[in-house]
Amino acid sequence: MTVFRVREEKFLTVTDNGHGQRYLIMLIKLGKENLQSEFVKLVERISGEELANCYQCGNCTGGCPVSFAMDFGPREIIRLLQLGQEDAVKKANSPWLCVGCLQCYCRCPKGVSAAKILEALRQMTLRKGEDHEKIREIPFPFLKNAPQQAIVCGFRKFVS
Repeated sequence: MTVFRVREEKFLTVTDNGHGQRYLIMLIKLGKENLQSEFVKLVERISGEELANCYQCGNCTGGCPVSFAMDFGPREIIRLLQLGQEDAVKKANSPWLCVGCLQCYCRCPKGVSAAKILEALRQMTLRKGEDHEKIREIPFPFLKNAPQQAIVCGFRKFVS
């Protein structure tokens, strides 16, 4: 077994199962304090969802039409929040790629809406006045041809 450091915050262990397959295991301390952090409480308050209800079945990620492009799928974002990995969640592109289709909510046996959680993460960033996209100029041909709803939704989603 080999232990090495990746970035400053993560410790990984490489193990061999005896069949030539190697696994990376992240060492994280589990505890109630992770679900009671101020960051998680704020996410729960804004989203209206209780993160402890998710038992990681993966149906949300399986049904998500954009999970292939996300750093972390919806299930993984919720798990990172449950584990208190606030920095990893803040750096992820997942909240910005979620289209809000609510497929995650429809498929969840516990009724947890990952879309609401991702929207809460997006709102937390925008409320700080941090724009995800810097929009300097919108080309006139785009304004002329794009549906008005697309323009309004794009500004709502990416700009504070």
